[in-house]
Amino acid sequence: MTNSLKLSAGTGSSVPVDRCQVCGSTDLKSILFLGYLPPVNQMRPIGQVPHEQPAYPAELLCCQNCQLVQIGLIVDPNILFPPEYPYTSGTTRILRDNFAEMYEECKTIIPLSSEDLVIDIGSNDGTLLSNFQNGGHRVQGIEPTQRGEIANEKGIETAIAFFGKDIATKVKAEKGTAKVITATNVFAHIENIHDIVDNILLLLDEKGVFISESHYLLSLVETLQYDTIYHEHLRYYSLQSLQYLLNMHGLEVIHAKKIPTHGGSIRVYAARKGTYPVKPTVQALLDKEATVGLNAEKLQDFKHKVVLSKLQLHSLLLDIKKQGHRVYGIGAPSRASTLINYVGLDDGIVDYVLEVKGSYKTGKYMPGTLIPVIEESKLFEDQPEYALLLSWHIADELAPKLTQKGFKGKYIVPLPVPRILEVK
Repeated sequence: MTNSLKLSAGTGSSVPVDRCQVCGSTDLKSILFLGYLPPVNQMRPIGQVPHEQPAYPAELLCCQNCQLVQIGLIVDPNILFPPEYPYTSGTTRILRDNFAEMYEECKTIIPLSSEDLVIDIGSNDGTLLSNFQNGGHRVQGIEPTQRGEIANEKGIETAIAFFGKDIATKVKAEKGTAKVITATNVFAHIENIHDIVDNILLLLDEKGVFISESHYLLSLVETLQYDTIYHEHLRYYSLQSLQYLLNMHGLEVIHAKKIPTHGGSIRVYAARKGTYPVKPTVQALLDKEATVGLNAEKLQDFKHKVVLSKLQLHSLLLDIKKQGHRVYGIGAPSRASTLINYVGLDDGIVDYVLEVKGSYKTGKYMPGTLIPVIEESKLFEDQPEYALLLSWHIADELAPKLTQKGFKGKYIVPLPVPRILEVK
């Protein structure tokens, strides 16, 4: 399709982005550099002696041609997504609700019968597909990590494989083409994006619909979510850049909307051109993007605000630590690793990061630090003066729950502007 970057999984190497991942243009402008970040899911056991570990430059680039915002280095996915990859979508209520809502919305856009096949790329533990399966449709998951075994145990057939031509051809031969193909929180993660879209088209019925959900550049800019910048996220789509990509493959965006997952994402429906009417939502969102301005020039203001936010958080924490107060982090989502490493937090500033009981992350250090991740009960036992909400995008929901469970301290909300939150 283009002279876009290619990196074969399993090389163990990384490839600098010297041309746009979508249009191939070499006219890339640097937007923001967050330093050298460790892989967000490589967490070392507590007590392990510190030793040499990989870290990769995290630079945000904007294509001057198609306006795609993208990471400046592609890292081998086998490094970023190890077999023991800890993320499980079914444990997050907002995701469960989102996938249920997607299914209901999907039925209003495309007629679905019991014979129709629904395929989810990066299907994780099968939470999304369970809605379609319970609705009486055939389902097939494709998931490269061990999370797929959870889905299989629940009766949601899942192939354990990275999505590519081999698995697409195999699924098509066994199951036929799909009326719906979904890719949620994964379409911005996969390298060689033109190959991916070609393989989606290989599996997609002539009247099929491809639904993607990705972190949304507009939300990232509006709420200063620099913490969502890490190497798993190769691209940060606006609707404009996503439309550009899909159009290159003969796909037409027929519906688009902002959704609340991951602090602000975009859900996009696409089909072969002329198959379905284009809803007014598409132009409305494009107009909104044009008003805000998501080009390289406008994004320099984003960089300035990121730097100020980092300094403001340092200032806030300086006053707190001068008074001898303790700060415990709450939650260890992937985005917390970027915030902690970019701001420069260590175990002298944040004593612990707390996770719910049973989390795969407890008993380990936060990436790139010696901050231990332990069970949430420590918050209520020790009663530190401050809790740093690393899942700050759900602060209004999270803080009252922790107070109700017995925490008596105050909360630090680090973004978009660092502030102290008191819950009565």
